[in-house]
Amino acid sequence: MDSSVTVVILAAGLGTRMKSKKAKVLHRVGGMSLLENVVHTALGVAPPEQVVAVLGHQADAVRQEVEHLGIQFALQTEQKGTGHAVLCSRDQLAGHGGLLVVLYGDCPLLTDATVRRLVEQQAARPDTAGTLITTTLDNPKGYGRIILDSKGNVEAIVEEKACSEEQRQVKLVNTGMYCFRADLLWKHIGEIGTNNPAGEYYLTDIVQILGEHGYSLGALHLEDASEVLGINTRLELAEADKVLRWRTVRDLMLAGVTIEKPETVTIDRGVTIGMDTVLEPFVQIRGKSSIGPDCQIGACSIVNESTLGANVILRPFTIVNTSRMDDGAEAGPYARLRMENHMGPGAHIGNFVELKKTHLGAGSKAMHLTYLGDSEIGEHVNVGAGTITCNYDGIKKSKTTIGDNAFVGSHATLVAPVTIARDSYIAAGSVITKPVPEGALALGRSRQELKEGWVARRRKKT
Repeated sequence: MDSSVTVVILAAGLGTRMKSKKAKVLHRVGGMSLLENVVHTALGVAPPEQVVAVLGHQADAVRQEVEHLGIQFALQTEQKGTGHAVLCSRDQLAGHGGLLVVLYGDCPLLTDATVRRLVEQQAARPDTAGTLITTTLDNPKGYGRIILDSKGNVEAIVEEKACSEEQRQVKLVNTGMYCFRADLLWKHIGEIGTNNPAGEYYLTDIVQILGEHGYSLGALHLEDASEVLGINTRLELAEADKVLRWRTVRDLMLAGVTIEKPETVTIDRGVTIGMDTVLEPFVQIRGKSSIGPDCQIGACSIVNESTLGANVILRPFTIVNTSRMDDGAEAGPYARLRMENHMGPGAHIGNFVELKKTHLGAGSKAMHLTYLGDSEIGEHVNVGAGTITCNYDGIKKSKTTIGDNAFVGSHATLVAPVTIARDSYIAAGSVITKPVPEGALALGRSRQELKEGWVARRRKKT
């Protein structure tokens, strides 16, 4: 991050080719919106107060998507071209000197490293007015062609409609991403006109304008053209998602995470995973989840916006949502932590167990076919198979509290609000509606009756 760098991100367009009711930059790739991906890249070279996103269509929704990152916003109420969009950010950025980077909100594949290279190249050549990212395409149709002079500087950007036959053969194209000397850009940007068929202010015209004032523009050439892919259709969205997710998987494996069949695994950008953790096939790790070292995440498990400590085991087909599992906790197979749960160190839940807003204390267990909702469960508690907390009476949710070292027998029904004190026992099959004191045995079931010969008598009647 460089305090002398400012960034403007152009994100005002609707994106009609997406065939969507929502603004293009709100569509998601790699676990984040298009714009959020670009903002994270921008924050690699500038502090958030020096990053401005220029908004237009659905500005309020777009602002809400990224405002948590602390950046600034400008409004382009009329879509009058890229030059006009940059001009809309002048009030926020014109007071800053140094360098100004121009990025696009629909280009999520540009890497932090490339933006740093762009800034470093321009900083090393203060005699030039700016640096433009270029790349080479086998099929450059639709792109402006870059014409270089004998020194390798940008002499002109020629839009395809204006190209001569010779210029159409040029495969070096304009990506639209720049790093300018801020003082020169703000001094001359007002000279951009609308002498074009669309009647818009094109930022590409700044190259000729700066040249007329005696300034040249350098070029940073990218070998990997996929970095500057702009997203216009759902097909391109899917391709970008594939690239971003592969980068995430690659970086994690290089950092010491074992990922079995990585082509089947889905991991969002921003997820952190510790060394020697193993992810089995078809795992999904979503949102801002964090997984510690030496964990085992079973096949087809899903972790969303959750934190897992060290040595945590998720057995196959387990779902963990907005929850926390401390060191050594285990869940599954086929378990579900529905929302806002906390499993303490060494706590275990087994197959077909569901937790909802429940704290399961250290060393406590619920191993089979159990629902625990709105519960506070102490340490070293055993919850038998088929137990449920009846937390909802049709109007409100109520809490169940179970103290340390309690034993809850199989198929118990705990009708909240209810408290079961420490060291107490609940007999199997009981319905518990009243508090259970410390060290007591609670039975809440009908007495068993036997009617000898009943089956034979029934058969005789029928």
